[in-house]
Amino acid sequence: MLTRAPAAERPTPSLPVRRQHGRPHWMQNPWVDAGVALAWVPFVVALHLAENDPALLRALISATFLLSFAHQPLTLALVYGDGEQFRLRRAVFTLSPLIFAVAIVIVTRFDPLVLAIVAGAWNAEHTLMQRYGITRIYGRKVGQDDGRLEKLMLFSWLALAVVVVAGDGRTPGRLTQMGLGDTNRLAVEALTRFRSAASLLAVPVALVVAALVVVWWRSEWRAGAGANSAKWVYVGTTALLFLVILVDPIAGLMGYVGAHAIEYFVIVHQSLGRRYADGASGQASALGRAVRARPGRAGFLAAYLGVVLALVTLLQWYGSVMAYLVVFFTLGGLHVFYDGFIWKLRRPAVAQSLDLPAAAL
Repeated sequence: MLTRAPAAERPTPSLPVRRQHGRPHWMQNPWVDAGVALAWVPFVVALHLAENDPALLRALISATFLLSFAHQPLTLALVYGDGEQFRLRRAVFTLSPLIFAVAIVIVTRFDPLVLAIVAGAWNAEHTLMQRYGITRIYGRKVGQDDGRLEKLMLFSWLALAVVVVAGDGRTPGRLTQMGLGDTNRLAVEALTRFRSAASLLAVPVALVVAALVVVWWRSEWRAGAGANSAKWVYVGTTALLFLVILVDPIAGLMGYVGAHAIEYFVIVHQSLGRRYADGASGQASALGRAVRARPGRAGFLAAYLGVVLALVTLLQWYGSVMAYLVVFFTLGGLHVFYDGFIWKLRRPAVAQSLDLPAAAL
């Protein structure tokens, strides 16, 4: 005869454990971070709405490239306005402007196409590395110190965009319609010369992209409460941007370029406050004094944009083509080059300025 076991002895049925996932750790706050993550959307929407108006379309593209240029000399202010930053690479920061200017003059006279290709590739990589850097900021806020998988995944997205655009037979026609400017037109036209090879690479690269996305997502899922869901928002919107590039390359490219500049201004604005206004680092520097003056960070950035606008106006009115190329490419090259030195997240001053915990250093 079977007897019913006492309640205390009966096994308790096991309930499924609900997996806990990480709460969001924002760079600043949900609203600012959402604006940064979606900064590319207005550019894409504006370009799409203006596609049937060639004059408006060219004006929007010109404005986007002007915004892109406007953020580049800001790196020079960060380097030469702070003796601590300058001493990181004194010789490099002293000689680089002259070396860049001379090299650009030589290359321009030799073959402008070389300059266009190098500048285009370098800027594409630099823009992606900024997106990687923001992804790492989110990761470091929860102690995720290894970003190699994320870097591979982001570069696979860029590679897929490149091979798809290069292999698309409609790309040359889009270039003539959009009026990207001679330098950008030369760079993309050079890319389309590899149409056959790009077409063959599209499927293998797409498979690599899919595999890396699956591996990355599984890694984030396994991290559970140790993940940062705010990072998922930024990575997800970056994925959407690359999907737009695949469907509408010119609008996507403008979003890619324009959002990069906005992201940089937002990050610098935060960094200036924590590094010079709130923290002890760089207080005595010229940049620190400017940030702590009555107009504050907003006043400093407004004055900076006024100087950039004056420079562009002078070049437009009085500069030669050579002067234009030397100034724009030298400032752009120095921006890309110097950023690799001054934004190392493991530097205590940089980590403090971006509100990263000491354990993530």
